[in-house]
Amino acid sequence: QLQLVESGGDLVQPGGSLRLSCAASGFTLEDYAIGWFRQAPGKEREGVSCISSSGGSANYADSVTGRFTISRDNAKNTVYLQMNSLKPEDTAVYYCAAGKMSDYVCTAFPANYAYWGQGTQVTVSS
Repeated sequence: QLQLVESGGDLVQPGGSLRLSCAASGFTLEDYAIGWFRQAPGKEREGVSCISSSGGSANYADSVTGRFTISRDNAKNTVYLQMNSLKPEDTAVYYCAAGKMSDYVCTAFPANYAYWGQGTQVTVSS
């Protein structure tokens, strides 16, 4: 069974850091582009960051550029999202997703991703 599992969400104060993990089972993550998305209450799901299957390309939403870093460890079949300088507006459920794309391509469009995790809650509040 193909499955993605996110972890690492927590309650953190503004300015703090978290590292989210996205672990795969039942398939090899290195064959897929991975995207991180988030959805806050009452808002649409938005793309946060993505990384190509090769690891050679990564993209970030303007709102997180310079604060978030995506990386992948194919040996562990896991993708990470390091989140620094967190702000209250980063509060959301964060999802990872896997999609088949060209080696150096990833996108912020949910429709391009076939497999999704269940999400992990990130709350930034004092």
